[in-house]
Amino acid sequence: MLEIKQFPEGMVPLGDSVFNFECHPGLACYTLCCRNVDMILYPYDIIRLKCALGLDSEDFLRRYTSLEKGDNIYFPSVKLKLTEDDSRACPFLDDNGCRVYSDRPTACRTYPLERAVDRSRCNGAPEDFYFMTDHTYCLGHGERKSFTVKNWLRNQRIFEHNMMNDIWAEIDTIFAGNPWKGEGAGGEKQQLAFLVCYNIDGLRRFVDKQKLLSHFKLEKAMRRRIGSDDSELLKFGFEWLKFIFSKSTSLIIK
Repeated sequence: MLEIKQFPEGMVPLGDSVFNFECHPGLACYTLCCRNVDMILYPYDIIRLKCALGLDSEDFLRRYTSLEKGDNIYFPSVKLKLTEDDSRACPFLDDNGCRVYSDRPTACRTYPLERAVDRSRCNGAPEDFYFMTDHTYCLGHGERKSFTVKNWLRNQRIFEHNMMNDIWAEIDTIFAGNPWKGEGAGGEKQQLAFLVCYNIDGLRRFVDKQKLLSHFKLEKAMRRRIGSDDSELLKFGFEWLKFIFSKSTSLIIK
């Protein structure tokens, strides 16, 4: 028997249905969605953005983000800092549109869809559901270009973002259990966790200084990837956090 899933009223998963959408400079609403946004940046978003801008991750965090309380009361959310003028625009918006378009954050890349993930199943991978946003100002819905969800994900190159964000969700779930009991906000363990998740260049310096990779059994090819690829370093960092806080990790200590 199939279990009927309950979704918020008015929200219907798109499934395999076809939808129309296209965003281009000819639309009167062009870049309106880049203003007055309340956008969370995930760890992989920050890696892509800081690399696109040629910045150290610490400098990127200082210039373009703010820390706020989110759904996880035990770990801060990193949010995009908007311009301080009346436009309240994304800082990466210029006269020609998005200047980091190829490396834009997950939320921008997924729009006009929203993703929900069912992680309640005991066995098997989490299940994705996609919903259509309902912003009345957006005229892109009236364009003729049509997609299915699968087409859209491929067209916008979202798969790697989703994969990295799903790994991050595992770590966020650990943090939601308050693994730093007794430290309070900003304690040593929480600062270390923040370094791993959001300051990838700081993490690389820490890993090199502490010779952290030498403590674990890692194949040479993996060591090389971690040494040269920020995404692979982030994956290692996530596994290291699981090793510290939950002991459920693929890392094997020497």
